[in-house]
This record gives sequence, C-alpha cells and structure tokens, in this order.
Amino acid sequence: MTTPSPTSPTPAQEAFSRSVPVRLWEDGFALDPYRYYAALRAQGPIGWAELAPGVPAYVVTDRRAALDLLHDTETFSHDPRPWEATVADDAPVLGMMRWRPNALFSDGAAHLRYRTTLIDVFDLVEPHDLRARVHRAVNLLVGRVGPKGEADLVGEFARPLMALVFNDLFGMPDSDGDRLDEGLGTMMEGGPRAAEGEAQYAGYVLDLIAAKAERPGDDLPSRLLEHPAGLTVEEVTWQVFLTLGAGYEPTANLLSNALSRILGNPAFYSTLTSGARPVMDAVVEVLHHETPLANYGIYYARRPVAFHDVWIRDAVPVVVSYGALGHFAEQEHGAARHPGDASHLSWGAGPHACPVKQHTLLIVTEAIERLTQWLPDLEPTLPRDRLSWRPGPFHRSLTALPVRFRPRSPDQPGEPT
Repeated sequence: MTTPSPTSPTPAQEAFSRSVPVRLWEDGFALDPYRYYAALRAQGPIGWAELAPGVPAYVVTDRRAALDLLHDTETFSHDPRPWEATVADDAPVLGMMRWRPNALFSDGAAHLRYRTTLIDVFDLVEPHDLRARVHRAVNLLVGRVGPKGEADLVGEFARPLMALVFNDLFGMPDSDGDRLDEGLGTMMEGGPRAAEGEAQYAGYVLDLIAAKAERPGDDLPSRLLEHPAGLTVEEVTWQVFLTLGAGYEPTANLLSNALSRILGNPAFYSTLTSGARPVMDAVVEVLHHETPLANYGIYYARRPVAFHDVWIRDAVPVVVSYGALGHFAEQEHGAARHPGDASHLSWGAGPHACPVKQHTLLIVTEAIERLTQWLPDLEPTLPRDRLSWRPGPFHRSLTALPVRFRPRSPDQPGEPT
C-alpha cells in the first residue's frame, strides 16, 4: 500500500536504495532468471535492481504490491520523461523506455484517446480473418522447412510467422519481414546495438506510415489514419511503433516458449496432438513460468512516496516483474490452476491492461495447432535445459529451438484443413 504523506525516508528505507542492485542486464539473468527473482524477493515485495549499467530501478515481485501499483493512477505514471532527463543518452535501454506520444507512455485523457483508437481498429480484425492469416503463414513456412526434416522453430517458424502475420495486418509485403525482425529484436535486447536496432525499426515504421498516407489500404495503419479521433500522422506513427512492436516480439516469444514446453514434455505433447488436451494449457503454463515480457510493466512515482515499506523516489523506474510474479505464483499453487487463472498478471491490470489479449492468444494457439497438424512427429534435438536464451532485462526469449521430424513435401496429400 501507499503510505500517506511522509516527507522523507526512514533510515532503513534510505539504506535500501544504497544496497547492491540485482543486475538484470547480466548474461546470467538470461541463463537463470529465477535466481535473480529470488534475490529480489529476498528484499521484500519490492527489490532494488539495475536494468543496465548505471540504470537503477525498483522491481515489484509481490502480487498484492503489483495490483496496488497497476490500479493507482494518482501515485504512479507511465510518463518516463522525468527519468529520461537523468539517464545517459547512450543508455542501451532507452529504445524500449523513452517517451513517445502513444498509449503506452500516456496517462489520463491522452491515454484513453490513444487506447480507444487501438481497440477500435483491432476490433475490426475478425477472428476468422486472423485465423486465415495465421494458416497462410504456417503453410508457407512449413512448405519451406518440411522437406528438410529439421528446423529451428524460433528462427524458421515463430519469428518469421509473426513477420508474415503482422506485415499482412499492417499492409506491408512479406519480403520486408527480415528488416522488421532484425530491428525489433536488436532493440528489445537492450545491448550495445540497441540504438542501432531502434533506428532500424523506427525507419521501418516511418516508411510504412508514409506509404499508407499516400495510398491507404485495408490495414491497421490506414484505419488509424482515418479514425474519427483525428490522430495526426505523427501520433499514428507512434501508435504503430507501439502496436507493431508489442504485437510482434512478445507474441513470437510466447509462441516459441510454448512450443519448447510442449516438445520438452512428451506426455504433454501426445495429449495435445491427440486433442485430449488444449493448446491453451501450454500457453497458460508459459504465461506463469516464462512470460515473454518478463519485466516491462514500467511506471514512475509522480512524487517521492512510501510504498509497501519502500521509499520510492521520483524519476526512477518502478518495474512490475511479470516474470517473478508468475514464477512465485507457480511455486505457491503448482499445477492446481485452471486455464483462466491470471495470477501471473502477464496481461497487466488496470487502465493499461493489454487491449488485444484475445488476438494474441488466437495467433499463438492457431499457429501451434496448425504446425502440429502438418508435422505431428516434431522432436527436439536438445534437452530443454540446454536451450539458450537471448540477453536483455525485459524479455524471456529463446535464441533457438532446434527440432527434427519426418520430411514432408508441401504437395503431399493430407494437408491440414
């Protein structure tokens, strides 16, 4: 809870922010994030961390504290500009955290205006239409890898599938997929090339908006440009920057993380391919244990405040760790969950909760079902504990997921329907 009106921290609260931070930017975090979450939880509901060298943050690992924060718009803001004034221009996390005029970095009336436009245009994407786009992408990708009898389900399936689906939704050609993938992936990792990735991705979005402003089509950017809210071209640019990135990268990671959990458990895989167990079960497992946006619920105190016995300074990020929340919920409840269990909070809560949850779930579940219909004998070539993970404080993202299977040509009979 937020403690009313103290004017300064207690000695214990002052000592907290002088303690050694848990460094989420280390290579070890990608290898074993749960050890880092345990170190944060040992500090209490809120831990002290670094998102990059010299970039401190408070990290919320307790569900009650997270819900208090996510619903408290009077105390906490999504606007990072006061923080930006304190951070070096070359901070590798700036690409993911700097202010832009879009729904993620706005509060109040501005946030409602931006969010409403996004909900309106995504509501026009009918489930049957989105399903058809996913099927087209899966068929194309399986046609490429099927004859080889082996594939990397990250680099040759999950990520290119998102490029195909989202370029289709946003009115860009299939051939632009590699450009989209490289820019977004590099920015998300928050490493030494993060600024380069941000510039590449921003260039992609600017080219997209320029094309749609000149020649509108039946796509999401064109609908945003024509929305009765009257967004400027700049505002539409930044809504697309947000939604294309937020749709592509986390959904690709949710897909590949779910596939790794399914294939790493033969009993689980057999019940899915037989239809005895829904794919959604695996997706829920991922949202609890390996949620794709592990540490990207970023807020800022509007003024210094005592919150769950921690003195929160203004202009310092306060990060809701969905990765930690899901991990500790899994420890507490184990397998005694139902598919609607959202104790992981991966979709967020409050005014900034994910507005396109159902679209994301449809893409992931349809992709898995279609892939396993095409290739029902997928077998991982590495045990799950030997898979490698991409670095970065914000995400939980596999580097590769190598598999083998009986080779299949696209023209063989028995194509899924």
